[in-house]
Amino acid sequence: MHTQMRTDVIVVAAGSGQRAGGGLPKQYRLLGGASVLRRTLLRFLGQPGIRRVLPVISPEHAPLCAAALAGLDGVMPPVAGGATRQASVRAGLEALAQDPPDLVLIHDAARPFVSARLVADAIAAAAAHGAAVPALALVDTLKAVAEPGFLASGPDRDGVRSVQTPQSFRYDLIRAAHRAQAGANDLTDDAAVAEAAGHRVASFAGDPTNIKLTTPEDFVTAERRLLAELADVRTATGFDVHAFGPGDHVVLGGLRIPHAFGLAGHSDADVVLHALTDALLGTIGAGDIGHHFPPSDPQWKGAASDQFLAHAAGLVREARGRIAHLDATVICEAPKIGPHREAMRQRIAAIVDVPLARVSVKATTSEQLGFTGRREGIAAMAAATVRLPWVD
Repeated sequence: MHTQMRTDVIVVAAGSGQRAGGGLPKQYRLLGGASVLRRTLLRFLGQPGIRRVLPVISPEHAPLCAAALAGLDGVMPPVAGGATRQASVRAGLEALAQDPPDLVLIHDAARPFVSARLVADAIAAAAAHGAAVPALALVDTLKAVAEPGFLASGPDRDGVRSVQTPQSFRYDLIRAAHRAQAGANDLTDDAAVAEAAGHRVASFAGDPTNIKLTTPEDFVTAERRLLAELADVRTATGFDVHAFGPGDHVVLGGLRIPHAFGLAGHSDADVVLHALTDALLGTIGAGDIGHHFPPSDPQWKGAASDQFLAHAAGLVREARGRIAHLDATVICEAPKIGPHREAMRQRIAAIVDVPLARVSVKATTSEQLGFTGRREGIAAMAAATVRLPWVD
């Protein structure tokens, strides 16, 4: 029955999260080239049974959130949180009231490794019990602090559990519980809110890999984990060529370079970015540039090619991939590429949002042979290497 129930997700991202370092709230720090918040949201988008995902943020973080949400479908406009986690969750619950779900999952933005199994189990547990949380058995012995520097016997670890998110509830139950406990500020999670309102909270198996990022060391561990997960290393190539035509400049690598001729093409005819776009699309089997931006479509007439490359990079990120390296070789007799090489690298790196060291631009001539040797046009070859999660 639970598969027929409408389920929404509230992702709580309103905290300042400075213990993790890095100069930004931890939910906006980059992890494997994408913000923690974006990675967390992507874990819910497209999951069976999930209808909508709602971020709850601090209003002062709106520009950071906008960058994290760019290009994501299925994410509701963020709502402003409150001074406490309880207040933030309550704001999220009230924002869903006009079109309420049957079930709601409440998840911490700083847990970007939530699994599909955990999401499915959370939905099933909420449908069965009305209120449920993922829990883990403890492996370490617990001790009480008797006085600073000294410990005393603590509770039996067999009788306690470590609780995670997403915590899952029947929507009307948890909204009423939050309203009833609006004046309480000492409740540490939504299970405690439900319990304080008189509800029993069930548990289901948590996931040890569903870690919460809190300290700088957590981010180091998470980066290592992402690299280990991205075990599918793929390389693809791209090639493009355009003939010279009337004009006083060419566009190469996103740069306008003065020249005696222009390049003929439906868009701005940037052979470098076109070749790189095809190479990136090839790494994820997503067709070619003409498939995504048909030259028969008038909206792309004269269009800047940076949007083509940015689109391909976005598709790689949606596939949970990471761009490891981009390499382009420009083939022409003129104009000279050397004086513009570094600026091209910087522009390409900015378009795809990778460090400069991951972009290479080279140039060569064809020794006056062929159409490039006769100065009839410019060609470019490109290669892209990306890392993707291994999927059998």
